[in-house]
Amino acid sequence: MKKIHFIGIGGIGLSALAKFLHNDGHKISGSDIKQTEITNDLATNFDAKITIPHHADAVEGVDKVIYSAAVRPNNPEYQRAKELGIELLSRKEALKSILGDKEVYAVGGAHGKSTTSAMLSSIIPESNALIGAISKEFGSNVRSFPNNKVVFEADESDESFLNSNPHLAIVTNVEPEHMEYYEYDEERFYNAYRNFIKLAKIRVINAEDTFLASLELESIKLYPSKDIKNIEFVLVDGEPHTKFALLDLGVFEVFGFGNHIALDAALAILAALELGEQIEDIRNNLLHYKGIKKRFDIVQNQEQCVVIDDYGHHPTEIKVTMQSLQAYKSLRTFTKLNVIWQPHKYSRTMDNLQGFVECFEGVDELVILPIWAAGEIEVDIDLKGAFSRYKLIMADSITKEDGIVKVLKDGHVIQEYGDGLITAFGAGDITYQIRGES
Repeated sequence: MKKIHFIGIGGIGLSALAKFLHNDGHKISGSDIKQTEITNDLATNFDAKITIPHHADAVEGVDKVIYSAAVRPNNPEYQRAKELGIELLSRKEALKSILGDKEVYAVGGAHGKSTTSAMLSSIIPESNALIGAISKEFGSNVRSFPNNKVVFEADESDESFLNSNPHLAIVTNVEPEHMEYYEYDEERFYNAYRNFIKLAKIRVINAEDTFLASLELESIKLYPSKDIKNIEFVLVDGEPHTKFALLDLGVFEVFGFGNHIALDAALAILAALELGEQIEDIRNNLLHYKGIKKRFDIVQNQEQCVVIDDYGHHPTEIKVTMQSLQAYKSLRTFTKLNVIWQPHKYSRTMDNLQGFVECFEGVDELVILPIWAAGEIEVDIDLKGAFSRYKLIMADSITKEDGIVKVLKDGHVIQEYGDGLITAFGAGDITYQIRGES
């Protein structure tokens, strides 16, 4: 047993590693700049000593320190660990030792990797799981079993997926993102994906993705437009489900709405088949998937009013979710779809501004909140002007009280939504605002 300290333990990725190592028998501790639902969970359920905010004393007596990508060398705990000669590893570096002796089923891609990872975890019920989101099936981003099978959501943002030791790799799609890390070098970005896929013995890819289709590597290729048929959206107790036929394998049903849901499920199904799972077990186990927190996450389900929280923070993600929302709105016979958007990062908003302008088509009213900086320096972007085609409200924040979503500006409620379909998009604190949590 080792004492392992995590700087930035409140992040979804680092917290997953902390829980995983705790379940492997290690003593964990960690720090972050503020207390959150994640840090509370670690303290309560994983016996972790949590330090808020960062403090040099937190690393005293530990064997190893693992830090998140956001941590800088001037961090007091980082500096103290260096002084004491404690082994210091980035999350990316730590993956080598954590996953090095495991049979890893790694899921990568620009969009859909959390969903596909959670689906694969459902299909292979006694697998360990390390996911970049909370699976509603097991109420966590981590699941542990006493074996070496690990479903792992592989992150391309810092090339850490190259350290994930994949036995199997699923890739949903490839689209340039996190380009600041790759110094805006597209060749370097695509090479990282190429190298990740090469590492795996078994490869399952979306063969209609332009980049993936160009790879001359032996792989299981899914052609969604011809391999997935008869997609149907149905309501089960008011919740969204997608039915589809896959190749000659029969009909499957999975939680969620959309062609992209069928695609993610199909990739997970084909991967599980390659790993030796039986087709009827796959069909039944897929029904255990209940979605993931913050992805088309129904946080209020009433006859007259449904409120959805969605993590979508890139135009491609928002666009496909908007299509799912329109289908859901139609099946629930709602007349209105109102959307609240909290842009995530100044760089992403500027780089994709035209895509964002176009992806909200079909919304009845669009509320835009201040950009969630995620540590970036503030830049002036004229969102009011850019989104002038919409019925637009520029606001400071939202909250939800007694089933009503309230929009606030300068401390006053300027709009209320109490019926129809209301959806919040963003990767910042909007998830707490739409749930009425502080």
